[in-house]
Order: sequence, then structure tokens, then C-alpha cells
Amino acid sequence: MHIEHFAIWTHDLERLKTFYEKYFQATAGAKYVNLAHQFESFFLSFATGPRLEIMRMPTVPLAKNDLEAQFTGYIHLALSVGSIEQVDALTARLRTDGYRVLDGPRTTGDGYYESVVLDPDGNRIEITV
Repeated sequence: MHIEHFAIWTHDLERLKTFYEKYFQATAGAKYVNLAHQFESFFLSFATGPRLEIMRMPTVPLAKNDLEAQFTGYIHLALSVGSIEQVDALTARLRTDGYRVLDGPRTTGDGYYESVVLDPDGNRIEITV
């Protein structure tokens, strides 16, 4: 058994697709559209591991979670970039480009080297080796 994909809702499908393509080398599949449900989605593939499905439907409300606080449920997507230097470089690039860095880069108590940033919709991404 393995994880096939994760999914997140967005109100700006193209913006989120572009973000993951630009910073995490994701490759988008063909856009899926279901007119009857006003649903659209892309599957984003990475070099290895599960895919990420980004979805849009106008009836889905905005999240009410506090981006600064932890909360119950799925809290982050961890993406490995391969080295400490790449964690540092990508985190610096995201910060320079105006994205919020919540933590790090740093070595955690359990030995991970990581940073935590927010994607354009406020989803937490853990960038790790």
C-alpha cells in the first residue's frame, strides 16, 4: 500500500499550479473540468512520491484556521529538496519573492533540517532535505 495523492482546495487554481511548478518542479497534468458541479482540478506530479491534486469549486468556503497557529487535521505537506543547501536556497528565494516563512531553516529536535513556508493560499509546506 502507498499514498497515491493528497488534495487541497483553492480559489485560484492557476496561481497555485504555477507556484508548485515554479518552486517545487511539479508537472501538471491536463485540467479536469466538471461543468455540472462547477469543479476544476489539476494533478501535480513530482519526481517521486505521491501526486498533489489542487481543486477549485466556487461553493467551497475559505478556511477559518489561524495560519500562525496549529490546528486539528492535516497541517502541512513536506517536500524534500535533497540537501541542506537546497533547503536554504529555496527558503531564501521564497522569502525574497514575498512568501511567508514561518520557521527555519533549522535542525529540529528530531534531527530534520527544514523550514516551514506558506503557499499562496496559506497552506504550510515543510521544505526538508
